[in-house]
Amino acid sequence: MSTLWSKLIPVLGALVMGGAIMLHMNAVIAGICMLTLMGTVICAVHHAEVVAHRVGEPFGTLVLALAVTIIEVALIVSIMLSGGPETAVVPRDTVFSAIMIICNGLIGLCLLIGGIRYREQSFNMGGANAALATLIALATLSLVLPTFTTSSAGLTYSTSQLSFAAIASLVLWGTFVFVQTVRHRDYFLPIENPADENIHATPPTNREAWSSFGFLMLGLVVVVGLAKTLSPSIEAAVVEVGAPQATIGVLIAVLVLLPETTAAIRAAMANRLQTSLNLALGSALASIGLTIPAVALTSLLLGTPLQLGLQAKDLVLLTLTFLVTSITLVTGRTSVMQGAIHIVIFAAFLFLTLIP
Repeated sequence: MSTLWSKLIPVLGALVMGGAIMLHMNAVIAGICMLTLMGTVICAVHHAEVVAHRVGEPFGTLVLALAVTIIEVALIVSIMLSGGPETAVVPRDTVFSAIMIICNGLIGLCLLIGGIRYREQSFNMGGANAALATLIALATLSLVLPTFTTSSAGLTYSTSQLSFAAIASLVLWGTFVFVQTVRHRDYFLPIENPADENIHATPPTNREAWSSFGFLMLGLVVVVGLAKTLSPSIEAAVVEVGAPQATIGVLIAVLVLLPETTAAIRAAMANRLQTSLNLALGSALASIGLTIPAVALTSLLLGTPLQLGLQAKDLVLLTLTFLVTSITLVTGRTSVMQGAIHIVIFAAFLFLTLIP
């Protein structure tokens, strides 16, 4: 159950975040923020696991994915509102980076670790393929089609097209959540024994679960807040080394996804690949299904520019990612080979981001 340190560190993180906002950022403060950020991530994962233990699969993984994504959406919208025309590509870069990080970096690392430790791991194909099909549809409607439509100039949607994409994203994401948690919940349970959700210890009480949920929310706010506080330092470092502007979005996405990444890797190490995939694919779906409607509404109401279409290089990487992921999930069993392939694609994404 929750320990004292898991409650103190998020509170300390909130204090550090407040101090960093009021004080002038320097190397020492940035270092303290980074250390606090990492500690808060560990605590957030701990509290997410307590909540997951109480509510069971797949609701537990949905809690963390949904909570992180809601705060991520708030971060993106705040950047859009505070920035100028150059922020028009921030939602696109963030969502695309999240997909590449999750589908290649996170899934690849989970498969690689699980394959090394257990040789082979199995999962429920029904749930994984339903999630992947939804993700492909969401990404195509949100990130691919704007590149090819002709009603609006450049890599953008017209007002009606953007409204349709936002509504379609909500419908697809909402339908998937209904299938995952109600209609076909068994698709997202461990295939070895759906009745056994790998929970052998006594579940926490309702009071402990609600307490952990509260500290999870606090931890996630601190994680995103510290990530946003560190972003100017990250941006300055990127400019200093001459890296492309898209690198900033990748680094911030990595920081925001740290809680889910840590939880998914821990599940893979415990031979619970189904939980890892639920976290990974569920996070990617929520990232698009909630982010696109939120930024579309912001753009339509406030007239802020929004550029969603991907460039040719990114379209190729996205296509390769979905093709390989489809092959990975087709058998219901994985080994180090699939993990290595995803890791190499992720390395290519990072390399081409730095050297486009």
